[in-house]
Order: sequence, then structure tokens, then C-alpha cells
Amino acid sequence: MAKDLYHDHVKHALEKDGWEITHDPYELRVGGVEMYIDIGAEQIIGADRGNDKIAVEVKSFISPSRISDFHLAHGQFLDYRYALEDVEPERILYLAVPRFVYQTFFNLAFINRVVQRSELKLLVYDLEKEIIEQWIK
Repeated sequence: MAKDLYHDHVKHALEKDGWEITHDPYELRVGGVEMYIDIGAEQIIGADRGNDKIAVEVKSFISPSRISDFHLAHGQFLDYRYALEDVEPERILYLAVPRFVYQTFFNLAFINRVVQRSELKLLVYDLEKEIIEQWIK
């Protein structure tokens, strides 16, 4: 399984943000289907509140067609979210996108409506600084 071009950048950004990487990749087996989400991570909240658990699918959006990249990312996100609901419903799935893609593509009216209607959760990261800029729920 090939890693996304920006996989390590997002991994480092998560670590800087206090997340412990627990899966790289996060393997899912549901109903006879094997899937791999790029990263699984946990953040300890406190002894009485437990851990926050996330899964992150990293996308670079570098092909000549951003809409094709979006179709792929959107479909994967929905499939992974449905699979997580079956095996680990407390783990929240995020789609990681670089800031320049979020600012230029995800703010387009149609894409924004699809994101909202599909309830995509986004993690916007700065590629050069390797930091998370926004968590969009």
C-alpha cells in the first residue's frame, strides 16, 4: 500500500499537536473487506475521561483534476466512516487536506455543500510548518 505524498507531514503535525500515532496504517476488516486508513491516533484526555481516538485519511490533491481527487477522497471517507461505525464507533474520522487546497478548492460553493451534506470532518494542515491549522467538524 502506497502512502500519500504528504503522509509524513500530517503524521508529524499530529505528533506536534499532542497525538500519539497508534496505527500507521489503521487496518479495518469489515464484512469480508480489507481497508486501510492512513493514520490512527489517540490523545489522552485524563484518567476519568479516557482517550480521544481519531483516524485520518491523508490526501494531497496534486493530480491535474482536483475534482477527480475529491471524488476519490469523498468515496473513501464515506466507506471508512461506515466501516468505523461497525468496528470502532468512538473513533472519529478526518480527511486531511493541505491549507492551499482547502483555501482554493474546499471553499468553492459546490464543494462546501458536499462537505457539509456528507458531514466530512476536515483536518487542515500547513505543509511547510507541519502543523495542524484547523479541525473542521
